[in-house]
Amino acid sequence: MSEQSTGMTHRPLGSTTGITVSDLGLGLWAVAGSEWGPGDDAASLEAIEVALEAGVTFFDTADIYGDGHSEELLGRAMAGRRDQFIVASKIGWNGFDREANCSRYDTVESIISGVETSLQRLATDHLDVIQCHINYGEPNTDVFIEGFRELKAQGKVRAWGVSTGDFEHLRHFNAGGDCDVLQIDYSILNRIPEQEILPYCAEHGIGVIVRGPLAMGLLADKFTAESRFPAGDFRVAWVEDKEQNTQYLADLAIVDGLRPLLADGETMAEFALRFVRSHPAVSTVIPGARDGRQSTANAAAGKAPLLSAGELTEVDSLVPHGGGRMIWPA
Repeated sequence: MSEQSTGMTHRPLGSTTGITVSDLGLGLWAVAGSEWGPGDDAASLEAIEVALEAGVTFFDTADIYGDGHSEELLGRAMAGRRDQFIVASKIGWNGFDREANCSRYDTVESIISGVETSLQRLATDHLDVIQCHINYGEPNTDVFIEGFRELKAQGKVRAWGVSTGDFEHLRHFNAGGDCDVLQIDYSILNRIPEQEILPYCAEHGIGVIVRGPLAMGLLADKFTAESRFPAGDFRVAWVEDKEQNTQYLADLAIVDGLRPLLADGETMAEFALRFVRSHPAVSTVIPGARDGRQSTANAAAGKAPLLSAGELTEVDSLVPHGGGRMIWPA
C-alpha cells in the first residue's frame, strides 16, 4: 500500500494487472436517468472533479447506467486528461432477456461490439477494466470470457473480470486462471464474501472492487423507519414491500448499534468505508456520490486510518464475520 501527495492511499489491483488504484474510488451508477431518482449532470460532473482533486484515480461505470449516460459523463470529465483516470465499465445487463434468463451478448463479436460502443461514449481507445455485469446463471458466460480475452489481446482492455456475489460464478470466470478482477457487494451489513470469495481472491491474486460499501445509503445513517423515497428510486420497495420492509427495519437496528463505535466527529459513512478498506483482499472501494459534497465526504474516509482490531471486534458483535445479507446481487 502506498500513499500519494493527496493523502489518498493506493494499492495494486490484484497481482496480475500491473494497475495501481486509489483504494477509495468513485461509483457512477447514480446519474440522471438511472434507478436512483432525479439526477443532475452538473452535480455528477462536480462529484467526479472533486474526487479527482482529492486523489481518487479509479472510476467505475457501466453501459446500462442511465442507458449509457454515465459513460458519456465520465468521457466528458476525462477530456484532455485520460491519463489521470483508471476507468472500469461493465457489460451484460443492457438488453438482458429476463424471461429467457440470458443476455443479448451471445457471441464474441457482440461482446467486442458492445465494448467498442462503450469506448465511443467514453471517448477513449481503451478501458482499464471490463467486467461481466451478470451475477450468475448466464448461459453465455464462456462467450464473455472469450470476448474479454480477445479485447485484451487487441489492447482495448487492460484487465477483465466479473461482477458477482456467487462463488461458483467467480470460479467459472477464473477456470483458466486469468480472471483479473472481481466486483462484489461487501459492507458491514453484508459480510458474506468473507466466507469464501475474499479468501479465494487473495489466494489467486484477483483484484477486488467493492461496491455497495454504504449498503445503498443504509450505512450513511440518513434513513429512519419514516423515510420515504422518490418515484423511480428502487429503494421505494424497502418501505412498500412487506418482506423488504422487515429487513430494512432490521438493518436500521444494526446501524443504531454502530453509532457508539464512531470516533468523535466521525460519520457513519466514514466508519463503514474504513471497515471495507480494512480487509486485506480489497483493492478499491467505490461508493457512489451524486454531488461534490458527497464526493468530499467519501474522499475523507479514503484518507482515514483502517479500523483497529478492537473496532473490528466491536463490529463482529453486531454482524458476525461472514454474516449479514446480500444487499444487491449484480
